Amino acid sequence: MTHHTASDWPALLDFDQQHLWHPYAKMPAAVPAIGVTSTLGSRIRLADGREVIDGMSSWWAAIHGYNHPSILQAMHKQLDTMPHIMFGGLTHEPAIELAKRLVQLSPDGLEKVFLADSGSVSMEVAIKIALQYWISLNRPEKHRLLTVRNGYHGDTFATMAVSDPENGMHSLFSHTLKQHLFAPAPHMGFDFNGDDSDIAAMENLLKQHHPEIAAITIEPIVQGAGGMRFYRPDYLKQLRMLCDRYEVLLIVDEIATGFGRTGQLFACNWAGISPDIMCVGKALTGGTMTLAATLCTANISDVISAGSPGLLMHGPTFMGNPLACAAANASIDLLLSSPWQSQVQAIEGHLKTTLSPLRQLSGVADVRVLGAIGVVELVRGDLGPAIQAAALNENVWLRPFGKLVYTMPAFNIPQHELEQLTQGMTNAITTVLNPSQP
Repeated sequence: MTHHTASDWPALLDFDQQHLWHPYAKMPAAVPAIGVTSTLGSRIRLADGREVIDGMSSWWAAIHGYNHPSILQAMHKQLDTMPHIMFGGLTHEPAIELAKRLVQLSPDGLEKVFLADSGSVSMEVAIKIALQYWISLNRPEKHRLLTVRNGYHGDTFATMAVSDPENGMHSLFSHTLKQHLFAPAPHMGFDFNGDDSDIAAMENLLKQHHPEIAAITIEPIVQGAGGMRFYRPDYLKQLRMLCDRYEVLLIVDEIATGFGRTGQLFACNWAGISPDIMCVGKALTGGTMTLAATLCTANISDVISAGSPGLLMHGPTFMGNPLACAAANASIDLLLSSPWQSQVQAIEGHLKTTLSPLRQLSGVADVRVLGAIGVVELVRGDLGPAIQAAALNENVWLRPFGKLVYTMPAFNIPQHELEQLTQGMTNAITTVLNPSQP
């Protein structure tokens, strides 16, 4: 690989802007991407020489920060022996060890593990498993999905169809997507203890449509990219009971919430429930390699295997990649051997203390915190780029979207860097909302 100097970067960034299509971006990009040369811990070194604090954990994933030596060591060891081998008819120790960990750590009853490439693919597999389950039981009429508004499950076609149809990112494709059923979003607030009208509306849809519903899909406790909304564990508990009552499978999407982000190892644990199917990704490898997994019960795999054709009809080329599995094993072991619960609790306390005063600002609609997730919701939805730029001036990396400015730092972020992160976030939001203030 060519090692570029600082003077090379303007030409590199110009090529990037003209030829590389970034997530949710124009082509050529309206604003050039920011060059990165290295990472370490919770710090990102930019091509211009600045070092910034990472407030995003690379979209929830880098829970241990970057370049953690124990994960890198496991990856180097695996790279030297077998970076990849096809998973069709072959197997290997990293995948077996990962499956052991996932079966042991996940909610009770999830015993079968399908290793996929990315979160969206793992949700596609979950949906396919649910549909194939009912086909195998000779009930193909159960082919629709029921979900809640303000949800997000991914960017592929099956997952777009169960993401919020109006406020989400995929309304452009609504005429080509399969039409599913949407219940109102759960009431906001982890500690909400008001009425159950949200559950009543969900039950009403189940009463009317359960003969054609294969599964309910939901992000447990935290709705992520669809609105960064937190809701009460009791909603999830009641949802589990409704699924049992109306013969509908429950799919939980733990891609963003899994591995400690909310303060429990899995967000399902807040409600003490076990889903029929669960997806994990993002933090699975500690943010080092792309890998996800779909877990399901033995009953589901038995039914599919006894049906026709008797095979789960899915198989990505890089499924069960040994290098990614080795990274995942190291990341999980690192998490479990660390004081992650007290770390997340401390981050939660700090985010509440430092971000809550922003509620007083004109232009801030809400501030909410759960575990190592801090969200500032603005009144306007067009200020993200300005806040991102202002945060960079504070040597902090944020990636706002719509009305939401949020952070989910690494669990092991040093205290002084966490303070720099929240101070920079506060200053950026304040500067943009009140430009006349000194």
